Amino acid sequence: MKAIIGAAAFALAIAMAAVPANAKGCIKGAVVSGAAGHVAGHHGFLGAAAGCAIGHHEANKKAKQAQKAQQ
Repeated sequence: MKAIIGAAAFALAIAMAAVPANAKGCIKGAVVSGAAGHVAGHHGFLGAAAGCAIGHHEANKKAKQAQKAQQ
């Protein structure tokens, strides 16, 4: 239990750090998927990598939709 709380605190600290705006989807996806991967079979790194890719893709898609709505 201490490891999970420690990992969550570490992930929160990284998420709160100053990062470029285009990495928001990556960080959110990596944190969520990394935690899920860890719980589902100690594959946190794989989950984080996949979550980063998916989160970044979704953030870009949302930004493109917002840009189309403005035009």
